[in-house]
Amino acid sequence: MPLTNKKASNFSEWYLEVVQNAQLMDYSAVQGCMIIREDAYYVWERIQNYLNQLFAADGVRNAYFPLFIAESALKKEAEHFSGFVPEVAWVTQGGNETLGERLALRPTSETVMYPVFAKWISSHRDLPLKVNQWCNVIRWDTKTLKPFLRTREFLWQEGHTAHSSKADADAQVKRALDWYKQLSEELLAVPALQGVKTEAEKFPGALYTTTLEAMMPDGKALQMGTSHNLGQNFAKMFNVKFKTENETEDFAWQTSWGVSTRLIGAVVMTHGDDKGIVWPPKIAPVQVVAVPIYSSVDEKKTALLALKRVVEPLLHKGVRVFVDAREGKTPGFKFNEWELKGVPVRIEVGLKDLAKQGFTLARRDTGEKEFYAEEKTVETVLKLLDEIQANLLAKAKVELEKNTLHVETIEQLKQAVEQGGFAVAGWCADGRCEEAIKEETGADIRLIPFNAQAKGKCVYCGSTAKTTAYFARAY
Repeated sequence: MPLTNKKASNFSEWYLEVVQNAQLMDYSAVQGCMIIREDAYYVWERIQNYLNQLFAADGVRNAYFPLFIAESALKKEAEHFSGFVPEVAWVTQGGNETLGERLALRPTSETVMYPVFAKWISSHRDLPLKVNQWCNVIRWDTKTLKPFLRTREFLWQEGHTAHSSKADADAQVKRALDWYKQLSEELLAVPALQGVKTEAEKFPGALYTTTLEAMMPDGKALQMGTSHNLGQNFAKMFNVKFKTENETEDFAWQTSWGVSTRLIGAVVMTHGDDKGIVWPPKIAPVQVVAVPIYSSVDEKKTALLALKRVVEPLLHKGVRVFVDAREGKTPGFKFNEWELKGVPVRIEVGLKDLAKQGFTLARRDTGEKEFYAEEKTVETVLKLLDEIQANLLAKAKVELEKNTLHVETIEQLKQAVEQGGFAVAGWCADGRCEEAIKEETGADIRLIPFNAQAKGKCVYCGSTAKTTAYFARAY
């Protein structure tokens, strides 16, 4: 089952082939929707577990809010509503009855949550309120659809908080973005950059938007997560107010932040190769596959007994191990299949290994194979899992640095964008230059780094730069 497309020469087709052949997804009968298969959903569960621990430590609690949003509620915040109208899917009929008011299938949940927040909050003692939900979202996207990266229904988490001051809300926004960077780098081994979105790119209705951006191997940026300070805008629309310690009334300062199942696609793109997926060990559905090699029933029995002596200690240590003793499949077939599915470490044991009282270990990330004595095998497997996780992040960081170019002129920016990657340049902070660059290059401003220094001239108009911006084409 070798892949027919190469990552370096046909990245888009390679990606589609990998996610299908490795059985991460399947297509639904509804265009733009996909089935998330077992391995991919397991990875999503690892992401959920990781974030839930961070959320809980900060006092964020999980809840669930309805999928349906009344059109009148969505229209209450005009800027928010207009920003989502092109992507909203509407329900106009229930059973045999035509609805008196259209219902939106949630594109995001501010307008269904905040009327309830107004009921729950009356005093400064009720703040901060911190709620998160894991749910599905519907956005009738008309852009190029791609599994995990851009689909009309996807899974995400959306955190929503209410605070008594802008300073508290600012701190929450940064804290959430830091969680996402930690998730991306420590769990997914995908390096990413933090910064602020421009006014043109911020979340509809927000005071400002912060973002986490990664660079994929094809030179396109991928937004890994966002965190928004909503100011008091939604609070005023939905009457989310509280009595202060001074017995006056004020509107709450609110935030929202989220990541989605596009993170799964980011991992596949970043680490995969011409053999298939390369899972970072921390999220791999199977971390170690053990393959007995035999030509008779007795050899099989001996090989499985030997494997048991290393598999059981690994299982006791929490390692996810699968022993592939399937009949009718050659060792070579099994090796290829598990490489396609991205298993970090493979243990092989055949007659030669048994004769030397040990096992052959293969690394998925480098392809290296080496024999180890039985007494060293468990210790070595644990060490390899840590090494692979660290190696994947280190390699990805090198690629990110290599594909980040500093430019000074529009000609250099155009060349950098065509080459692929981040083009870092001075910007005058005028939206007209931002829009002109987007029209001429297809690249937008992915982020403005926190505490960005203004250096030199604007890459487009030549006037004095007010900040530094990262430009790129994106998914």
